Amino acid sequence: MMLLEPGYLCAYDFPLVHFTRQKNIVTSEVSDQYAVDSPSTSRGEKGHLGAAIQSEQEFSQLYQIFAEEFGTVYGGIHRKSGKHVAVKLIDKLKFPPNKEDLLRTEVTILQKVHHPGVVDFQQMLETPDRIFVVMEKLKGDMLEMILSSEKGRLSERITQFLVAQILVALRYLHNQNIVHCDLKPENILLTSNSDFPQILVALRYLHNQNIVHCDLKPENILLTSNSDFPQVKLCDFGFARIIGEKSFRRSVVGTPAYLAPEVLRNKGFNRSLDMWSVGVIVYVSLSGTFPFNEDEDIHDQIQNAEFMYPPNPWKDIGDSAIEFINGLLQVKMNKRFTVSKALSHIWMQGYELWSDLRLLEKAVGERFLTHESDDARWRDFEKSHNLTPVYV
Repeated sequence: MMLLEPGYLCAYDFPLVHFTRQKNIVTSEVSDQYAVDSPSTSRGEKGHLGAAIQSEQEFSQLYQIFAEEFGTVYGGIHRKSGKHVAVKLIDKLKFPPNKEDLLRTEVTILQKVHHPGVVDFQQMLETPDRIFVVMEKLKGDMLEMILSSEKGRLSERITQFLVAQILVALRYLHNQNIVHCDLKPENILLTSNSDFPQILVALRYLHNQNIVHCDLKPENILLTSNSDFPQVKLCDFGFARIIGEKSFRRSVVGTPAYLAPEVLRNKGFNRSLDMWSVGVIVYVSLSGTFPFNEDEDIHDQIQNAEFMYPPNPWKDIGDSAIEFINGLLQVKMNKRFTVSKALSHIWMQGYELWSDLRLLEKAVGERFLTHESDDARWRDFEKSHNLTPVYV
């Protein structure tokens, strides 16, 4: 078992290339208690900074968050709007020409998607020497939340809350044929305007739009605050791919510890790659360790329950959680849980989770995680158990 170690903040690898905007693809089908994916606002109506930015002088209080070979990410404030933003600065003279296609794909995806479970792209600016990409600035990420917890791992309740949101965001992406390909805790950002959790709800939303994250892992699940129940937003689409429901791709993607066996063996992958990553994220969140040793065969390790789930800490974790993880960590892609199947699993269907998600929706001011068709069922449950009604 590999111990979970601190990582870096989400790198916000968002290149600057000019593309026309594309409308979101939404569906009306409801298969479980989670909300139908139907974003109510376009990128032009929500999350923008007003007039187009003209120079870096429009930002104040800049400080470095993350530095890499070809660029640096800064936090700061947009002077006119007063919004806290993350600004990715790319040095055009150092950026390799053979990586331009990846940048174009990432920008296309960022301009296309708009969902409460995906980090909001703001604006871009290009000068003769540099490129500036402006994103919303969040408070932290899922990895930080796990590492800063008292036991170095999260409770089932909080993990369920975060995972529901991740899955709903993934469903949205997958429904648009977008596979993230690099899901991990560092790429799962957390907001500050809520008090409750969400990963699976986000994934289903993505998958229903034919979007596959492709690298689900705690680092790729960002949190909006340091509260116990923050809103989740997926970030870092640098490895994301456009993959149809029945399509396969062969390319280098993701972070090895969160990648499915088919990618590590270079046998081609599809949107189910994101679901394997979710399984690793859930395991890491509940235990504070990685499920596999890199130098041993994954298939052999999965068959060894004593190795996968040692008494400490798994004796204190419910059987349904372990069953949920096993459904995601399936070596055969056709047996691996889809977003919809994960969201409909018993581990994701309890009253406590539903009530937590409803409270988050109240704080956010938008219903995007639960569905009104379940309200009557849970109202009856509250009455029969003499519970105080949660916000509906």
